[in-house]
Amino acid sequence: RQPLSPCVAGERLCSTEEATAGSGTYTRHGFIFSSLAGCLERRNEDSELPVVSVVRDSESQVLPNVGVVVTCKVCSINSRFAKVHILYVGSTPLKSTFRGTIRREDIRATEKDKVEVYKSFRPSDIVLAKVISLGDAQSNYLLSTAENELGVVVARSEAGVQMVPISWCEMQCPRTHTKEFRKVARVQPQFLQT
Repeated sequence: RQPLSPCVAGERLCSTEEATAGSGTYTRHGFIFSSLAGCLERRNEDSELPVVSVVRDSESQVLPNVGVVVTCKVCSINSRFAKVHILYVGSTPLKSTFRGTIRREDIRATEKDKVEVYKSFRPSDIVLAKVISLGDAQSNYLLSTAENELGVVVARSEAGVQMVPISWCEMQCPRTHTKEFRKVARVQPQFLQT
């Protein structure tokens, strides 16, 4: 393995006679080009020619993939869905913001027809959700909170105080003792960040 050198998308790396194209590259007119910005990696495998590939640096590599749990912040709600910004994938903070949507039918696993978005989320709530599809061209991920472990983890009351969960569908303000409806997450210890 040789030390990694940075390269940009579209950069000509070498000829196809010198190496075999690996991941993150493409060939054209007898040359291997980088298909993404990252670091050039040259590996000698069993074949005669080394394999060149381009790997992204680890910060930019984390993307919300289907099946991963993400932490997001609710931006807006309407009767059909909640719009969110994805902040973390697992415990890794994202450098750029991705948008997501939690549709009404993806909020709970049971009694989906009775779910009301405004009784599940409010703007600025912090929510744990699972990515269920990569959505459309606006990088809008479809998210679900249907599992018990998913849902609101941090919410502030109208008095601006962080609320305490008192059931799977309610949170209470410790100062005013006002109760508000939420789709509350039963948080697993690995998602709690101190």
